[in-house]
Amino acid sequence: MSSTPAIHITGDDTADRVLTEDPFALLVGMMLDQQYPMEHAFRGPAKVLERFGTLEPARIAAADPEEFAALCSTPPAIHRFPGSMATRLQALAALVEEKYDGRTERLWTEAATGKDLLKRVQELPGFGKQKAQIFVALLAKQLGVRPDGWEQAVGDYALEGYRSVADVVDGDSLQKVRDFKKEKKAAAKAQAD
Repeated sequence: MSSTPAIHITGDDTADRVLTEDPFALLVGMMLDQQYPMEHAFRGPAKVLERFGTLEPARIAAADPEEFAALCSTPPAIHRFPGSMATRLQALAALVEEKYDGRTERLWTEAATGKDLLKRVQELPGFGKQKAQIFVALLAKQLGVRPDGWEQAVGDYALEGYRSVADVVDGDSLQKVRDFKKEKKAAAKAQAD
């Protein structure tokens, strides 16, 4: 039995178990969380595992790109843009394999500080500053990964509340995060007008 706290983001027990048990799955879910409902993005790793048979970074990186893209595009696809995300997923797997010997958790277990962890995450394909901050907040809030200075590194995502997927622990909190994002979007639109 894993001592890792259980992740509850997707509303699907199997997909959440994959996220809980495999650090690479959690990283992939965060990568897919872009222009796509977050619970569906975080179900992507379970789909890849079911179809490909493994989430081992070396195997994913070495897969035939066309075959891997087809597997990711099979309905239900892993993302709204399955082809480009399949390419990005293979690039992510290659980087994790090359830089961390395929052991995703080294990304955070070897980070000296919150700032260092944020920098490491930002080096990954598909992780800009905001997504990297959210992932570091998710690690801190849900897995207890809290290197010195993580709060400063992630800014407002460290605060209590329902700002991002880092705060999703069930269906109720998922809805609260959605509401928060909708309010932020409306406020930004009103300010632009």
